[in-house]
Amino acid sequence: MLKSYVVIKTQTMKNTFFFLLSFLILQSCIDRDPNLDRDGKSVFEENQIFLDAVDLKLRDTVYIPIYSDIYSESKDQRFYLTATLSIRNTSLTDSIFIGDIDYYDTEGAFVRHYIEKTLLLKPMQSIEYIIEKDDKVGGAGANFIVNWGANSKQVRPLFQGVMISTQGQQGISFLTEGVSISRKAENKAEPDLVQRKESLVEE
Repeated sequence: MLKSYVVIKTQTMKNTFFFLLSFLILQSCIDRDPNLDRDGKSVFEENQIFLDAVDLKLRDTVYIPIYSDIYSESKDQRFYLTATLSIRNTSLTDSIFIGDIDYYDTEGAFVRHYIEKTLLLKPMQSIEYIIEKDDKVGGAGANFIVNWGANSKQVRPLFQGVMISTQGQQGISFLTEGVSISRKAENKAEPDLVQRKESLVEE
């Protein structure tokens, strides 16, 4: 009777062990989205609000270069990278509002839209979004276009792309800075420029 009990208990322990082992293997095989929090929500979702962008005193459009891959040794060999879009509100007092975050590939084709509502970044708040190494659709000339605004003309947020990867014993990392492609400031300056040219001609 005792021997039978020991055999049954041993078999039960083996079954439990194999069940746990299978569960751990299965979990390790599931791809986890790095842009979801523990509750499975997007990192952008909790910061999204409804806002009329017309009320903002400052609006701008920023271009951020992103490299999904770079060439290595020749054009036929590519080094694939994990890229992170980083947006940082550097103001101690003012919030910024992100209206659009759009991703484009090397050919300039639209790839995806990341937010459906305005994204609020409070003073000194930052947010990141990851383009995984296996996401190769962007290519070497990928980019983000970000439309943002604020209620103060003094805010200067940072828009950066951070690229990193390792392959064997090789590793690479670098960052890119976003640049404003909005022409509103240029258009406002045009009348002054014309007046300067006229004054030079008169002289």
